[in-house]
Amino acid sequence: MMPQHFKLTLPDGTLLRGTRYACPADAKALIVIAHGYKGFKDWGMFPYAAESLSRHFEVIAFNFTHNGIGDDPHEFTELEKFAFNTYSRELCDLSALIGNLREDASFKELPLFLLGHSRGGGVCLVHALDHPGTVAGVVSWNGVTDLDLFTPEQKSEMRSTGRSSVVNGRTGQAMPLDVSILKDMDENRERFDLMNRISAADFPIVLIQGTEDIDRLQKGSAVLVEVNPSIQWLRVQGGNHTFNTVHPFRETTPKLEEALRLSEAFILSVIERKMP
Repeated sequence: MMPQHFKLTLPDGTLLRGTRYACPADAKALIVIAHGYKGFKDWGMFPYAAESLSRHFEVIAFNFTHNGIGDDPHEFTELEKFAFNTYSRELCDLSALIGNLREDASFKELPLFLLGHSRGGGVCLVHALDHPGTVAGVVSWNGVTDLDLFTPEQKSEMRSTGRSSVVNGRTGQAMPLDVSILKDMDENRERFDLMNRISAADFPIVLIQGTEDIDRLQKGSAVLVEVNPSIQWLRVQGGNHTFNTVHPFRETTPKLEEALRLSEAFILSVIERKMP
């Protein structure tokens, strides 16, 4: 089936853009895919991954409302929104999307799984911790465990002048970062502290990570599973941060296929365990 694009207007008037990849048969679960920092739902591997997972599941991919992507699905044309893309904003987006999906009869009774890449993995974990009993499981692809992604130089500049920036390696754009991002992190320090909260997780978690992923993220995963030994940490040998795929997407890779296989197996195993 062809992907179905949709737009959801949030209560504050902000527009959330998404894509539904419908399951051709009886879906076993609903998967919501959250992209990462400087990412978007149509980046590289995500459409392919969503379509692959839709063989057994209903899959929804979406753009966070302040990720910098507007009507052009592949270019950052809303950089001023990106400047104010706080974690609280992303969590609000995710909650609003899930609430909307749960009102649809097609999704209402399906177990909900969140699949997040990089920063999206951390956001998915916070959301699930914030909403006990509502998420069947979280799949984190090369996910962050420390939500503070900013350099000391960026934070110093943000606090002293109100703005800093981060360079997009693909486009060369200087993407603005407003000090409101740091204020949000300061005001929600305990909420965003995954290391201290993760032991209370009431949902299954799997970390699927390439052995060539960013060293800082690998160290974070090691600490996370030490804090909560029930978390599965599955390694994709030779896989990098995007499982060896690029944007624009050229073709799948053995590393991406392994990540998809592990994700599907985890979700099916959780569903089987919950069946009466």
